[in-house]
Parts: sequence; structure tokens; C-alpha cells
Amino acid sequence: QWLLYSTPFEIAMDKNKKLRYMCLVDFSPELLIRTIGDINTAQLKEFMEAFGVRQRQVKEMRVTTPAGTDVSFVLDPSHTVAVDCGKADVPGFHMCPGQLNVIPKFGTINGKIVFDGTITPPFGHVPSQPVELTVENGVIVKIEGGREASEYEKFLKGFDDEGMLKMAHIAYGFNPGAKRTGNVVEDERVWGCTEWGIGYVSAIEAPPIGQPAASHTDGICLNSTIYFDGKLVMEDGVIVDEELKKLDPTV
Repeated sequence: QWLLYSTPFEIAMDKNKKLRYMCLVDFSPELLIRTIGDINTAQLKEFMEAFGVRQRQVKEMRVTTPAGTDVSFVLDPSHTVAVDCGKADVPGFHMCPGQLNVIPKFGTINGKIVFDGTITPPFGHVPSQPVELTVENGVIVKIEGGREASEYEKFLKGFDDEGMLKMAHIAYGFNPGAKRTGNVVEDERVWGCTEWGIGYVSAIEAPPIGQPAASHTDGICLNSTIYFDGKLVMEDGVIVDEELKKLDPTV
């Protein structure tokens, strides 16, 4: 189902420099209309590219949510900041519009991350009770919550690979048309969420070697608050930075 990050995918991307790929897993006509057809992509592009410029200047970040997330980390300027705003007219791999992906400096994430949105895999749905991760120096040291938290811990540790307990990336949801459906490709673009990846990171995104791991999983935190070097940029999923707010396509 997921070609992205597979060995054939990475060989193809490496060998064919003209190749363009877009990840649209499990897309339906309705999903295509909500997240692409009905979106003013020119306006979204202007906002997201401005956000990307600001993001690349940041040295340290803090993220909180009403559900209990409170995590801080350092940025690595050598890591890719991917601004997927619907512009896929150049070679490379692209994602569905409305996501801005950031790979922190490995080993610097510390705090609590509480998933109150979709987790995929292994569930493909919102957990009945939020799943709380305690992260120290980029590594998950405790997983708490209800039944799904226990299942999630079993899933991650079942790979018998320490890489599957390492935080990989954070991505912002910036698609005005996205809604929570259980499909992670749409859910992680719900406006104002942050999506956290765990496990594998490719060398394309974090040269020279990425982050080795047996697989990759993603979980979503809704209504995120973002601080750039101590300055509030987004509060409970709403852009509050004065310059970025002028470009906000949801206003």
C-alpha cells in the first residue's frame, strides 16, 4: 500500500532524477475534492511558503496541546523542511497539499506527546483514549493511556528494533478542507494539528544517513500551539503571528 520509503521507492528516486511522485494513499473522489479541488491552492501556497521561510530560521521549538502535549526540541538546518502546498511541478517526492514537514535534530525531543487524533499504523483510527508518550532525548521511554496505548507499545516493541522508539519528525496540518475521517493522509492535514512520525527517516530528508528503523508510524495531536524560539506563532490551531495571519487562507 505504501510505496513511500520502501527500498524500491528509494532506488527509483535515486536512479531517476526526473521522477515525480505524490503520496495519495487511499484517495477517494470525495477526498480529492475536499483537499485539492475545492482549495485555493495559490493562496495556500503563499501562506505555506511564508511559513516555511520562517520555519527555516528557527533554532528551538516548543509544542503544546489542550490534551497535554508539551514538548521541546532543537532544529537541524541540514534537515529538509518540506512545504507541500500543491506545487508538484519539479522532480522529487511530494505529499498531498496542506502539510509542512520538519525533522528536528535527532535526540533533542523532550517532553510529553499526547495523540488525540488518528494513529496509523496499527490502528487507522482515533484511539478511544488519548495515547501519551514520554520522550527523553528523542526516545520514547513510556507509553500510557487505555487499551490502545498498550497495543501501541506492543506494536512498536514488536519490531525488536530500537529505531522504532525514536521520534522522527513533526508536520503541521494546513489544509482548509481536510477533516477527520480515519485516513491519516487526510487527518494529518486537518488545520492546526501536528502529526508526529516515529521510526524511519530517509537519507533524502535527513542527510547523510537519515534515521534507520524497521518501519514508520504516525500519530496526530489536535489544536496545537507552536512557539518559535519562544515566540507564539500558533495557538490552539489558530495562526496568531501577525505577518503569517495576513496570509492565512482560513481567515
